[in-house]
Amino acid sequence: MTSALPAPRRHRRRTPSSALPAFSLYGEAGAPNAPLLHIESIHSRSRLYDWEIHAHVHQGLHQVLWLRAGQVEAVLDESRSLGQGPMAFVIPPGVAHAFRFSPDCDGYVFTVNATLLAEGDGARVGDALQALFAAPRALAPAADAPEVARLQALFDALFAEHEACGDNDPVPGWLGRALVWRLAQLDRRDAQAGTRRPRAGALQSLYTRWVVLMESHYREHWPVSRYAERLGLSTERLNRMVRAETGCNAQALLHARLAREACRRLVHVAAPVSRLAFELGFQDPAYFCRFFKRQTGLSPSDYRQRTQPPVGVQG
Repeated sequence: MTSALPAPRRHRRRTPSSALPAFSLYGEAGAPNAPLLHIESIHSRSRLYDWEIHAHVHQGLHQVLWLRAGQVEAVLDESRSLGQGPMAFVIPPGVAHAFRFSPDCDGYVFTVNATLLAEGDGARVGDALQALFAAPRALAPAADAPEVARLQALFDALFAEHEACGDNDPVPGWLGRALVWRLAQLDRRDAQAGTRRPRAGALQSLYTRWVVLMESHYREHWPVSRYAERLGLSTERLNRMVRAETGCNAQALLHARLAREACRRLVHVAAPVSRLAFELGFQDPAYFCRFFKRQTGLSPSDYRQRTQPPVGVQG
């Protein structure tokens, strides 16, 4: 039998603020543009807060809460709902959300910087990201639907790999892409079957569209104005949107993405720095070296030397 939801706790009145708390993971501060991919069980964190997660936002991070079993009262922006597993809650960046769980809840919370999922995987994953995170919502498949077992298996596998893998292991990223793909398919079927109410104006997530567009063109060194034009925005509005989601402007995110790709190639590609510079769209290797040092504090050659394994150690 499903446990009832615990009674809401009484809390001291919060200090008035112009913004909700912003976390990397609930209760934890973190850089808003950190390349985060994280999964944890619902109970591992919610039990620390008596099963009640207060309203907060995540800057630049996409989140999916998968409730396999148990009850939840959920708030997504202005929408409040009471549901029972199996359910998936889709939370785009910047969306205020809060949850109150029954103590017998079972499931996972998957949090990711969507750039990590879009990296190097072409338009299809980008389309799935845009479709799934177009708006905050709950997906509630039938308990005996075949999609439930498939999603549960993917969440279980991602959790196991995340616990076992190192930071540079690609498997969690592959499984994260598979999860987004399957959830987007489930969302599409719900919409076609009429089980999900369409949102007014078919609002799309501009931030997710920006992430996918950035991933497709960052090596071409597009100016921010070109991204804004493709998104149907002014440059000022694009910067306001990106800053509201991440705390950084659009140019800073483009530079961070280039620097992250440069770090990856310096570690894994045995090619001269000048060649890597050209492959990343820099016409002048000397300028690339100056850019890289501004971003990381090290020259490319120093960074490569520091990240190589000690002599005699085999990977």
